Amino acid sequence: MPLSDPTARRELHSRDIALRGYHREDGLFDIEGHLTDRKSYSFTSDDRGVVEAGEPVHDMWMRMTVNEDMVIVACEAVTDQGPFRICPEAAPKFSDLVGLSIKAGFLRAASERIGGVKGCTHLRELLQQMGTVAFQTLYSVRVARAAKDPARRPPLINSCYAYASDGEQVKRRWPQFFTG
Repeated sequence: MPLSDPTARRELHSRDIALRGYHREDGLFDIEGHLTDRKSYSFTSDDRGVVEAGEPVHDMWMRMTVNEDMVIVACEAVTDQGPFRICPEAAPKFSDLVGLSIKAGFLRAASERIGGVKGCTHLRELLQQMGTVAFQTLYSVRVARAAKDPARRPPLINSCYAYASDGEQVKRRWPQFFTG
């Protein structure tokens, strides 16, 4: 169902985010993200001179490698384009995420390592989406693991509205964990 028709308007800014999840031959998983911001008008930047309409203001990449337990074993970021000359210097700091688990509290723990002046706002925004893609990428692996141990509570329970422990999905799929 599409949104309602908008009022007449002119686009000023666009952000494109592409995210992909891969299963590697060595058994690990790569989550890759690419963020691009563009303006529909030209403007002058102190560091870059004239930034033409449609030219990327931000052009950033990140690859996060995780194991089956959702622990980050490697993280690499690159800033091809940023508003300031100094922006690419923040990207290598994202390797400090190694060892973190993608689970409840992940973003808070990540911010302790790469938040504020330690990192880059835009790469952190990309990281949030990459955490979600990691869950989606490893979904079949985690379901298969949970099926081997029926006493283990599935991690999807209470992860969203549809998987509320007192909801229809949990009652149908995992009745032993239904709290209705």
